[in-house]
Amino acid sequence: MLNPDELDPPRPTLKPLDMQQMSVGELKDYIAALKTEIARVEQMIVKKQAHKSGVEGLFGPPKD
Repeated sequence: MLNPDELDPPRPTLKPLDMQQMSVGELKDYIAALKTEIARVEQMIVKKQAHKSGVEGLFGPPKD
């Protein structure tokens, strides 16, 4: 069975920033922004896992 996630093109990876040029304040702001993004990703994971569980409850787990 095809997994729809495998059909999507690979996502680009984040390129590391040149933190040498950033001030302490900018680095702290960057950390705060990353923590916000991590929380957003974790919420999406929970949402997708709940959806997957609901679908598996209706149709059963995927068969290999």
